[in-house]
Amino acid sequence: MKKSLIAIAVLAATSSAAFAQSNVTIYGILDAGITAERGGAQGNNTKVTSGAASASRIGFKGTEDLGGGLSAIFKLEAGVKVDDGALDNTNNVLFNREAFVGLSSKTAGTLTIGRQYTPYYETLRDIGDPFAMGYAGTAKNLFPVASYMTRNSNAVVYKTPNLEGFTGAVSYSLGEQQGDASAARQVGGSLAYGNGPLNIAVAYNMKNNDTTAVGTTPAVSAGVGHNTLVAANYDFKVVKLYAAFSKDKGYGSSPINGTSGPNASTSFYGYTFAPSKDSNDALVGLTAPVSEAGTVMASYIRKNDKESFNRDADQWAIGYNYALSKRTSTYVAYAKIKNKNGAGYTVGNNTEAGSGDKAFNLGLKHTF
Repeated sequence: MKKSLIAIAVLAATSSAAFAQSNVTIYGILDAGITAERGGAQGNNTKVTSGAASASRIGFKGTEDLGGGLSAIFKLEAGVKVDDGALDNTNNVLFNREAFVGLSSKTAGTLTIGRQYTPYYETLRDIGDPFAMGYAGTAKNLFPVASYMTRNSNAVVYKTPNLEGFTGAVSYSLGEQQGDASAARQVGGSLAYGNGPLNIAVAYNMKNNDTTAVGTTPAVSAGVGHNTLVAANYDFKVVKLYAAFSKDKGYGSSPINGTSGPNASTSFYGYTFAPSKDSNDALVGLTAPVSEAGTVMASYIRKNDKESFNRDADQWAIGYNYALSKRTSTYVAYAKIKNKNGAGYTVGNNTEAGSGDKAFNLGLKHTF
């Protein structure tokens, strides 16, 4: 039924009259290519991947002018897979990427309610990561942005207008646990400054991992995870430099890419690898135009586990993007992770967690 809803929405796009009155825009990304993963526990894997650089999606967004500089806004965005046409999620949710409604004012800012990105994730994606969370070199491979660190459901988000280069955001996600308002809730915020070639920001995220009793399932007191991020970039025209540093403390503060729980383990080379509860992440990187349409991307990321196991990891990555037009580009990327002392981080991409410690992408992306 959910696939049918998407099909109906796409067919509706053929009726210009339908959207002439409601000011609705249909948009999307189609990204597909070949991914070769090496060094996995089950051996090498070569496959067609949807969304290595940017997750493939179809979305609907709209505004209504309410007068006096105030507008009603909404957004519904569903992940799709170009390789097989399926929905791109594991929970059978139609609009798994974003789903919110709100009010926007040019002078007072924007208030939205629904499923939305966390300020922590947006700060790392937009300011700290030269790969913008995509390709084999994505910061997702080592930085703690998996699962609930990417998006919040049941979230109320306020974003300020741009005030002399300063912007801010505050997010509060209700845990919806009966009998305990603090259980499972998530709070985040960011403050950024942009002026010419300089962009710098700080972001914070707090996740309460407690749950209340439901039926015969007992309550769980798991504790709180805290994440603090500082990110910056500076454009020298011939090269744009990037840097990011994150301090991660507490249960669930470093969810592993591809897992769903705050402390879910993964298997790598036959042993169990659990996420750290005390770690730092550091990134340095760059993008550089090498032609009118081509851009090189590169980064180095260090995961410093401060627990007794000292399960550190280092990632080196390089990529190249070539714009065939304003809407279509082709890309190639490669990344390698060196795991230490039993760590099991894998090289994924924007959509997948990956299966080994090395990966290569070759793909084509089109936006509409």
